[in-house]
Amino acid sequence: MRLDPPCEVSRPQVTFDVEEIEPILQAPPMDLVPWPGATIELKDGRTLYIREARLEEAPMMMDYVMKVMQSPHDFYDVVGARVYAELAGWYRKRLKDPYVLVGILDGEWAGFANGRLMSKEINISLHTMALMRGLRIGAIMYYAKAYYGFELLGNEEWWATYESYNGWKRWGVGMAQPSYPWPEYQHELGGARVYYVTKKYWDVSIKDYVRQMVGADLDFDVPDEIVNANETMRLPDEVMV
Repeated sequence: MRLDPPCEVSRPQVTFDVEEIEPILQAPPMDLVPWPGATIELKDGRTLYIREARLEEAPMMMDYVMKVMQSPHDFYDVVGARVYAELAGWYRKRLKDPYVLVGILDGEWAGFANGRLMSKEINISLHTMALMRGLRIGAIMYYAKAYYGFELLGNEEWWATYESYNGWKRWGVGMAQPSYPWPEYQHELGGARVYYVTKKYWDVSIKDYVRQMVGADLDFDVPDEIVNANETMRLPDEVMV
């Protein structure tokens, strides 16, 4: 769009350095309490270590998620594309207040959970994935990020939506999550319905439901040997979705 200036100007061109533009395009971050790291015992007796993903791990994770996109069943093409965009947005600082948790089993990436904060009160749940089957890692990662939001960040509401039938059945119906009126309220993942959990509902019901699903609880007293053994995260040899 071009318009003639309404007065005489001494400099007909104004230039910007990208360093001046970046503060406008990059959302100013909130001061988030970091996830401290936790372990949980799996039903086969092994220990899953859950820590924050590191920014330098994003390209490796994106390479894996690109393969997930190639699986058209159960909406994994949609999920893969969206998770890739979320990781890229995190990596390129184009996502407001994101958090990314990874579950690591004997050094291998086994679980993923991410979201972002809309505000201090509202936590937007984005995606949860299990990269290994049969160990309830998906339920564990969902519990970990909900625990993070309500117990550590002090959020008042948790907003989620569901792309797959299994996710809707397990979390939407299984947790008896109410939904806000649609289309007045829309989740950012495609404008779908917003299912929500309040802090009070979490305290009196949902926390115990997810614990029952998981069969154990998080332990935040992580031994040094667990931290050291999972310091470097490697990708699974194959995509199991």
